[in-house]
Amino acid sequence: MSPPSVVIRRALISVSDKTGLVERARRLAALGVELVSTGGTSSALIEAGLQVKDVASLTGSPEMMDGRVKTLHPKVHGALLYRRDNSSHVQDARSHGVEPIDLVYINLYPFEETVRSGAAFDACIENIDIGGPAMIRAAAKNADFVAVCTDGGDLDAVLAEMEAGEGAVSGGLRRRLAAKAYSRTAAYDAAISEWYAAQVGDDTPAWRAMAGPIVQTLRYGENPHQKAAAYASAAQRTGVLTANQVQGKELSYNNLNDTDAAFELVAEFDPGAAAAVAIIKHANPCGVALGATALDAYREALACDPVSAFGGIVALNTPLDGATASAICEVFTEVVIAPGADQDARAVFARKKNLRLLITDGLPDPRRPGLAVRSIAGGYLVQDCDAGMVTPAELRVVTRRAPTEAELADLLFAWRVAKHVKSNAIVFAKNGVTAGIGPGQPSRLDSTRVAVRKALDAQTAAGWRAPRTQASVCASDAFFPFPDGLLAAVEAGAAAIIQPGGSVRDEDVIAAADEAGVAMVFTGMRHFRH
Repeated sequence: MSPPSVVIRRALISVSDKTGLVERARRLAALGVELVSTGGTSSALIEAGLQVKDVASLTGSPEMMDGRVKTLHPKVHGALLYRRDNSSHVQDARSHGVEPIDLVYINLYPFEETVRSGAAFDACIENIDIGGPAMIRAAAKNADFVAVCTDGGDLDAVLAEMEAGEGAVSGGLRRRLAAKAYSRTAAYDAAISEWYAAQVGDDTPAWRAMAGPIVQTLRYGENPHQKAAAYASAAQRTGVLTANQVQGKELSYNNLNDTDAAFELVAEFDPGAAAAVAIIKHANPCGVALGATALDAYREALACDPVSAFGGIVALNTPLDGATASAICEVFTEVVIAPGADQDARAVFARKKNLRLLITDGLPDPRRPGLAVRSIAGGYLVQDCDAGMVTPAELRVVTRRAPTEAELADLLFAWRVAKHVKSNAIVFAKNGVTAGIGPGQPSRLDSTRVAVRKALDAQTAAGWRAPRTQASVCASDAFFPFPDGLLAAVEAGAAAIIQPGGSVRDEDVIAAADEAGVAMVFTGMRHFRH
């Protein structure tokens, strides 16, 4: 049962972000609330003509140590923490001259923003708030009597109740705000702990704390019976959560997951070198292509698996134009994401009201470090994001025949695609276009067979004389444990192979490649994606 409503008579305000501060403070004052404040917040309110009691006059102690100490005092924390229904607490408050504070409005020093700006170590340290979190936690602990607000929206909700109810705030709202307040201080401390661990080079800290603000409450998760929401991380990586949704229905859990997979894949390819398009279905690519234009790349990607592309996600590494938008609209598509879209493209999509168009201000950086997190029973698995890449100079030719220049370009293309295919992953490619993709089979041989089957299906759909796997290259995300997978790829038409190597049977696989007359290179790097 929620505690009864409380009339707000005294509020402590101390904010770093002063957006909307004066207007909200005026509304409090109009309700007869006494305002108590600190430093810059106090100055801003006084300048606006409001009557404000400085915390220093409340505590009898001046701010000191460059403002590091100003609110850490019994007349502040006692005012927040004492229970108004506890006679011992009330007597202590009277004995020590502690007057109640019924509302706190505090947003914290901008530590996260300071870190994102690339500030030096000392600047980050000085933006770690101490008094703010202490007061927020104290007020939240005593939510039966105190309302705690950590952003302007919280205070707006409080003011709405006060203005409708003679200055009173309900117990239900106070407890909801308390729950949010603890989430905010937890996220703040998590950001500090992650940053500090990085500063001292601790990749596996004894306690791992990660948190972030909610971006979107989703209708449901992977399935309708699962609740879900999307949260932002401190990394602020360019991508689906930073995109502007121009139009279309609300994004679902699966939409967000698949769109992220698609955009991360096309970000592997330099837009200055070629346009890249990826079509994703259930987090796996069904077609990826490079082209002189986005339209060329889209048509080639679609041809790889036109059946699976139905209801898929399309990602581009270049801005979207009208001609490409028209081609995309010929196939039922759930989401399109691109780093920009011209007016012609927007006009085309405007006729497809349910199609979701997401626009970003850039591409994700495939080399940027980050963390990948997955839940398991009883905890989490945490690892670095797979930012691994190989250059032509790092490849090791292990067969008698070396790949041609054209084959080498296709091998590197296929390798980058394979990085984004669920393991076991097999990718055939030719002329910068995927010819067949085999994802997620228990056996690498089975993945090869799936990729070949997809190529044959594409041949039938397009009416080609032969599947694109003829004179293609083949990428495997991990080593071939036996020659059978490699031989299946060769039988399908692969003339060159790229794989990590590292199997105890590497010599057998190399011998099979030599006997078949194909080129093979080792990367020395694996790209499992489970």
